[in-house]
Amino acid sequence: MEENLENLEQQQPQTASPVILPPLPNATATLVLGILSIVFFCCYGVIGLVLGIIGLVLGNKAVALYKSSPGVYAESSYKNAAAGKVCAIIGLVLSALYVTFIILLFTVWAELLQEIMSSYGGYGF
Repeated sequence: MEENLENLEQQQPQTASPVILPPLPNATATLVLGILSIVFFCCYGVIGLVLGIIGLVLGNKAVALYKSSPGVYAESSYKNAAAGKVCAIIGLVLSALYVTFIILLFTVWAELLQEIMSSYGGYGF
């Protein structure tokens, strides 16, 4: 009986330890910058634009690196980089719209103020 147990243990395949792949460089930074670009788009759009551009550049590099050799890096870090790119694009669009809104607001406000000042005797611009 003991012989059968020993034979059975010898016949069972030994499981290899799982291979842990390294993460993509800058994948987490891309995700953080993308999220921050969405959060900070309302700071006159400038901070969101800067963070979104940096996040998009880092994300493009990380995704290109993963696609050139997919078996070398962890897939989860690729997903982080891809999500970071999406967040950076959203942050860029929101920031660009906000900057456009601010420019239009100041332009219309300046014209309105000039019209008001000229109607009160020409004291103004």
